[in-house]
Amino acid sequence: MLIMTSQWLIGLVYFFAAFLLIFGLWRMSSPVTAAGGIHVAGWGMAAAVIVSFLYVFSVSEAARPHLPVNVSLALVALLLGGGAAWWSGRKAAMTAMPQMVAIYNGMGGGAAAAIAAMELFGGRVFDLSALAGTLFGALIGAISLSGSLIAWAKLDGRINKPLHMKGLQLINALLMLVTLCVGAWLMVVMHAEHGSLNGVLWLIGVFFGCALLFGVLMTLPIGGADMPVVISIYNAFTGLAVGLEGFVLQVPAMMIAGMLVGAAGVLLTLLMAKAMNRTVAHVLFARFGGQPVRKGAAIVGELKPTAASDAGVAMRYANKVIIVPGYGLAVAQGQQKLYEFVKLLQAHGVLVRFAVHPVAGRMPGQMDVLLAEAGVPYDLIFQLDDINTDFADTDVVLVIGANDVVNPAARSDKASPIYGMPILDVDKAHHVYVIKRGEGKGYAGIQNQLFYAENCNMVYGDAQAVLVKMIEAVRGLG
Repeated sequence: MLIMTSQWLIGLVYFFAAFLLIFGLWRMSSPVTAAGGIHVAGWGMAAAVIVSFLYVFSVSEAARPHLPVNVSLALVALLLGGGAAWWSGRKAAMTAMPQMVAIYNGMGGGAAAAIAAMELFGGRVFDLSALAGTLFGALIGAISLSGSLIAWAKLDGRINKPLHMKGLQLINALLMLVTLCVGAWLMVVMHAEHGSLNGVLWLIGVFFGCALLFGVLMTLPIGGADMPVVISIYNAFTGLAVGLEGFVLQVPAMMIAGMLVGAAGVLLTLLMAKAMNRTVAHVLFARFGGQPVRKGAAIVGELKPTAASDAGVAMRYANKVIIVPGYGLAVAQGQQKLYEFVKLLQAHGVLVRFAVHPVAGRMPGQMDVLLAEAGVPYDLIFQLDDINTDFADTDVVLVIGANDVVNPAARSDKASPIYGMPILDVDKAHHVYVIKRGEGKGYAGIQNQLFYAENCNMVYGDAQAVLVKMIEAVRGLG
């Protein structure tokens, strides 16, 4: 009776945890409720983890010796993992968020692959449908793990150049074919032998080794400009892997959470691909971001540097100002000073809004999080489709550390590698000021036509230092 009660309670808590995850994800769809949604989903995950420890008490005494559960080891792992996550999360700067997301996502895929490995090496899976789910989850979980680690290394500056190798796509195709064939043979043998590992232990090792290697080789050719797409793809992989392993283990919370994360990752991938004018097939199978850069049309005009104080004064006397944040703002940690400058302009009657491109920064939503951290009200932040038509009627646009997402070549130069990519129509404003640390190029490796336009001036320097000078100049006007 006690065992049945425990099983009933575990199932109830799992479904409650799943509800909290769904509700939390729904709240994350709006910046106004996103923070609360994260907390709700976190409580759901905590409930699922805690109640999992009751599993060992929900079976009979005879079955307990066969359970693959070491409660003491699990507690130690939770304390170590939770402590490391808490410490690294509090320590990480905003510029380190993309690589943190990448490595945590990889850990999720690795966990799913580890669960699959436990099931395979334990010989507990021999039904064909369960074997298929276990092996497929192991495959994409391992790919997500190794691929996410490479993405982390690229974002963290540990791998600076994409891998260029002739025939790499053919190598990847053959490697995947070998992995699938090994997986199919494992299914046949383990099904026939009812989970027996006689003669297949080495095959399991080959299967995981090939999957991990495929994740590495698939990610190495990809350039830094496409890391937002890579992160969203591996996010989908991790979710799907977790969902499949949840199906094998018959854990509803894992199934629901995994499918939610997988579906969200797929949708995010589609949005990122659209924002970069790519098809999903091109994202998955072409060497996007790693191709040789085309030069594009010759740049007409010259760079026109100006002082930060002059730019600040010009915005003080403008009626409408739009600010475009980019990765340079995150690097300089200038979001607090930026909002201080915005409030100063608002006090003088200037209408100020923010325009955010879907792929600004190094991961989806990074600019929104950056502005939220500074306390910028959500009703001042607009996405590309909502504000693009307003640039032509704007007095001054201030671009901070953004490059490719404001390059007019995407509209006019068919030879440009970014041609067709939706951009913010900054060049259509009456005047543009660009804060930039130097004359470096963006991720696409091409010159920005905007910087040479007649209505554009460059303000060189660290974004935070430049904003301080702008604040001083506006305050000096009285």
